[in-house]
Amino acid sequence: MPDIQHAIQIAAPPEAIYPLVSTAAGFGQWWAADVTEPDGCVELGFFNRITIYRLRPLAREPGKQAEWLCETGSEWIGTYLRFRLETVKSGLLLRFTHADWKSETDYFTSCNTTWGELMFRLKAAAEGKSPGPFFRMNDTAY
Repeated sequence: MPDIQHAIQIAAPPEAIYPLVSTAAGFGQWWAADVTEPDGCVELGFFNRITIYRLRPLAREPGKQAEWLCETGSEWIGTYLRFRLETVKSGLLLRFTHADWKSETDYFTSCNTTWGELMFRLKAAAEGKSPGPFFRMNDTAY
């Protein structure tokens, strides 16, 4: 099964990055403005809630890793979001994987591009630049 993978160096300590990848409030700072927390999960709404991704937390190790199971989305269902934090000399290396896609479709390729942009927004948020979420409340599908 194909995976999307990205790695990005961030000039911030794990304590600044971990909440951004392990909480609904964190996702709201760089990923999506429409974030809710039903039943211990996180739901992210896109394009006026035409698309909703429900994420169930699987593994959380503060300062080290956060893993989520995608429970909704025609191509996302059954995939995993993995955020691994590794301390390096210049700060921190974030390794991101969106794992276990069924196939490499056009949507998979589009998501790979979007995840690349999201990694830079996550980096900016962790470094105190407050970019805001990539997907805003009133965005429409492109």
